[in-house]
Amino acid sequence: MTRSDPPRSSALLRSTLAVLLGGLLTAAQASDHGDHERAREAVQSGQVLPLRTVLERLEREHPGEVLEVELEREHDRWVYEVKLLQRQGQLVKLKVDAQTAAVIRSRTRAGSEPARHAPAH
Repeated sequence: MTRSDPPRSSALLRSTLAVLLGGLLTAAQASDHGDHERAREAVQSGQVLPLRTVLERLEREHPGEVLEVELEREHDRWVYEVKLLQRQGQLVKLKVDAQTAAVIRSRTRAGSEPARHAPAH
């Protein structure tokens, strides 16, 4: 028996974004207020793409369940750090240029369970 791919729906994307944005707001409140303001201003001024846009672009090349997102300033540019859990159980950590949504770096770590593949016929 093989598992079918789960349907991709905008409802799932919206709920994932709502959870992520809630987590980002909570984390921002716990951190320095100045950092939060600078990040918000960067999005409003166009220096940083909105998270929704970045995640939609990443989904095409790096499908998976979003576990965590952080927005940080690194070496004079904004970077989204995104952790994804892929279907095969792999954890993928991506550093993404927040202005262009280009992946700067990608690290993959296999999950604790081996990937299961359907037998070839």
